[in-house]
Amino acid sequence: MLENIRIVLVNTSHTGNIGSAARAMKTMGLSDLYLVDPITAPDGKSSALAAGAGDVLANAKIVDSVAEAVKDCSLIVGTSARSRTLPWPMLTPRECGLQMIQEAQKGPVALVFGRENNGLTNEELQLCHFHVCIPANPEYSSLNLAAAVQTLCYEIRMGFLAQETFPEVEQEYPLSDDLERFYVHLEKTLADTGFIVKNHPGVVMTKLRRLVNRARPESSELNILRGILSAIDKKNQS
Repeated sequence: MLENIRIVLVNTSHTGNIGSAARAMKTMGLSDLYLVDPITAPDGKSSALAAGAGDVLANAKIVDSVAEAVKDCSLIVGTSARSRTLPWPMLTPRECGLQMIQEAQKGPVALVFGRENNGLTNEELQLCHFHVCIPANPEYSSLNLAAAVQTLCYEIRMGFLAQETFPEVEQEYPLSDDLERFYVHLEKTLADTGFIVKNHPGVVMTKLRRLVNRARPESSELNILRGILSAIDKKNQS
């Protein structure tokens, strides 16, 4: 189950943080590390700070984008310390750990950490089903990246230790890639019907993403929605 939980670090600027994050992961039994477009690839400083977690560091996958890192995941949680103009479904760290363990029974899930200086972009956060925020001291809420990874990996560990209380997950949720194809299809259909202006969808698509994330449609339900869009497309072409 823990092997299905992926830690994604985005555009990390300090190589030492990569090593420290790998160490934080291994102490909690996690091993699947993805690095999205790091400023510098892992180096000797990363290895030194990884200490006994050199295997996690050595097996880390480097990819170009968050979308690539999470494309085969059915649950994606993004870390965010900022309040947003358009609120997204939120989890507490404890809820995050429980949710990830529960859904990792079926396949890969991802926990995404942003840049050290300014976190994740709005576009990256919109790829996530939920956001999670560590309730740090409001007078000094600045957390080192590795400390944030350690905190949330600990919550995942606690969820893992409590797994005997979880019922088996019956639902099949669509992968991130499937959802992205749905959003592309939805935007095209809405543009073809004139509901939105092509190439200028405004905030409509963002709000629809939020709605779908909040609803968490199962794979079969998403297929129904795709079928409805296809029927509309066919009607428009006739």
